[in-house]
Amino acid sequence: MEKGGVLDDISMLCTRSLKHFMFVQDLKGKVVLLDFWTYCCINCMHVLPDLEFLENKYKYMPFVVVGVHSAKFDNEKDLEAIRSAVLRYGITHPVVNDGEMNLWRELGVNSWPTFVLVGPNGKLLAQIAGEGHRKDLDNLVEAALLFYGKKKLLDSKPIPLRLEKDNDPRLLTSPLKFPGKLAVDVLNNRLFISDSNHNRIVVTDLEGNFLVQVGSTGAEGLRDGNFDDATFNRPQGLAYNAKKNLLYVADTENHALRVIDFVNETVRTLAGNGTKGSDYEGGGTGTAQLLNSPWDVCFEPENEIVYIAMAGQHQIWEHKTSDGVTRAFSGNGYERNLNGSSSTSTSFAQPSGISLSRDLKEAYVADSESSSIRAVNLRTGGSRSLAGGDPVIAENLFRFGDHDGIGSEVLLQHPLGVLCGKDGQVYIADSYNHKIKKLDPDSKRVTTLAGVGEAGFKDGAAVAAQVGKSSYIFSCIIFWTLVLHSDIHCNQSYFMSTWMLHLIALAWK
Repeated sequence: MEKGGVLDDISMLCTRSLKHFMFVQDLKGKVVLLDFWTYCCINCMHVLPDLEFLENKYKYMPFVVVGVHSAKFDNEKDLEAIRSAVLRYGITHPVVNDGEMNLWRELGVNSWPTFVLVGPNGKLLAQIAGEGHRKDLDNLVEAALLFYGKKKLLDSKPIPLRLEKDNDPRLLTSPLKFPGKLAVDVLNNRLFISDSNHNRIVVTDLEGNFLVQVGSTGAEGLRDGNFDDATFNRPQGLAYNAKKNLLYVADTENHALRVIDFVNETVRTLAGNGTKGSDYEGGGTGTAQLLNSPWDVCFEPENEIVYIAMAGQHQIWEHKTSDGVTRAFSGNGYERNLNGSSSTSTSFAQPSGISLSRDLKEAYVADSESSSIRAVNLRTGGSRSLAGGDPVIAENLFRFGDHDGIGSEVLLQHPLGVLCGKDGQVYIADSYNHKIKKLDPDSKRVTTLAGVGEAGFKDGAAVAAQVGKSSYIFSCIIFWTLVLHSDIHCNQSYFMSTWMLHLIALAWK
């Protein structure tokens, strides 16, 4: 098949957003922008606003965006997992499951995201890889519509959309919507939940009873103020400062670090201003210092430093609360699994979880795209490998799986959460394996504690419980809930002996 007729041979592909959507029949006469993506990829998330811009600008013209989901990880090939991602990211265009990467190979795509522009007659017009191409794509779409409009080859008949967001009752009945991370205030019996897709922080007691919300439900924005007026945009990581009763928030899609003051009941922005940054060094103060998709945070109480897992540019940053300076702390910004003795000789691959060691000398990092757990030296900024990932080839981000063991023989699949417990053990949300695992940082041994490797929502004994139904969210929620109970009882042996999985009442079902 020649690329000139690229749409002629894929009519068997369909999307859950449409009822047996057929490419040849429904896309003929349309200028089509294919977006090759995979839902784990931070760069793919970054281009969603560009696609929304194009869809809105050309809303009443014969132009269609079609997402082509070509999975990196095995878990991402599952149609229900893709459907969950479509809901989580608010995608309103057709999405094709290219699980076997047939269309990917046919068009010679080799990176995420990649855009392919196709004419109304199925002719390939252009191909662009990477993020930051909104203007280029806009110019190409505009030119294609003008050119084919003059040739009278366009068909303005709307395509038959059937959006997932209009066909899922959970979105209407659940009090939470894709909650991301949690933090615990054991002393005051409080649980903090980043209710990501409701753009708010929910506070409950440790039994899940609602106490208060911070941020207007459903309203995306970056506004400081009191609890009712403040707004967030898909917040993720949380870290509690018990001494000052403050909660630090990784406000991910605002590209900002926020702080919630529970004494004065206010929200304030510490860094970032809503614009995605590209500064790999930092050093600015306040909102003048731009950030790039901060995904998780942890608080170091002795020096009052907030460490930030900056997923968007593959680094660990620090925010010093004493002077308001935010800067890169570890990682040179290259997307690799590279350990070194200094910050500049270290590289990360979309770090998505971070937790301090008990002695406050290291920070444990869930390096999601390399499927590894790393440890950052808080004195030098260098790092060492603890488990998973490719120990030889730093650029190989495709060594993943599900295998317990020691050090580099361990296989994980896109872990998104870590927590160092009171016993010094590191608990891992092995998200795409739908399991909770334990890592001994001294021996580097990893063992599975809960989950059977299949997505689901099933309580019970650890060996039979199911976590992570269609989304990493469930793994994270159960992961933090388990650790929460460990902290409450302050007795690891009790925690292990009772070892029953259950979720707080508010969790998504």
